[in-house]
Amino acid sequence: MSTPTAPPQTPAEIRRTALYSTLMMVPAGYVVSYGQLAELAGLGRAARWVGRTLSQLPEGTRLPWHRVLAAGGRISLPAGSPSGDEQRARLRAEGISIMNNRVDIQRHGWRPIEHCG
Repeated sequence: MSTPTAPPQTPAEIRRTALYSTLMMVPAGYVVSYGQLAELAGLGRAARWVGRTLSQLPEGTRLPWHRVLAAGGRISLPAGSPSGDEQRARLRAEGISIMNNRVDIQRHGWRPIEHCG
């Protein structure tokens, strides 16, 4: 008697799984850019796809989406918007300072080679 197997993942599901599992590795107090996250997840130069995918996450997701920023540490969500205010509050709660709508990437940027063993 064979055990049932899960149906194979579609290419889109494989991409999302790679993105989400990589995002889960970003530790509290650190940030990555959309492009860096795409590279780390093995998705190449897919920064815009990463941004679009993260913008469609369900309410209450446990993924640390707030740790993903635009190039150069810029916060792309507008100040005063519910998600923009939530992102800024979550980053500050993790000890990340924000000045002129930017996070200091030299100080807070995640470099996995330094954090993994």
